[in-house]
Amino acid sequence: MKGAPTEGRPYKISKVEKTIVMTWIKTISPAEDEKVREAGEAQHHLYPIEYATPVHPTLDGQTAGIVESHSLIPDALHHAFATFGSLLSPDLPLERQQHEMIATMVSVTNRCHY
Repeated sequence: MKGAPTEGRPYKISKVEKTIVMTWIKTISPAEDEKVREAGEAQHHLYPIEYATPVHPTLDGQTAGIVESHSLIPDALHHAFATFGSLLSPDLPLERQQHEMIATMVSVTNRCHY
C-alpha cells in the first residue's frame, strides 16, 4: 500500500515503480499557511548554498519533504532547522567536510537514504 509504513526499515524501494515509499503524515504547504512559510524562510540564510535546492522536493519544488514533515508545528520547524543551520556556521571550529562526515554517519546509523 502506497504511503504505508514499512516494517523494520524507514523506507522501501518499489521493484515495480522504482519509487521510494515513505511513511505518510499530514503536512501543510508553505503556500497554504503564512506561519509555515515564514518559519521555513526565517532559517534559510543560515545554510550553506549547497542546501538551497531540496534533495527530495515536495510538489511545489521549493520545500524539502523533511522540512514539510515539520509543518504541523511551525515553531518547531523554525527552531529545529535554525538550530541545524547554526551548527553549520563557518565560524565554528568544524570544517565543512567534518559536518558532512558526521551527517553521513548519522544517516547510515539511522538507515536514512539521503
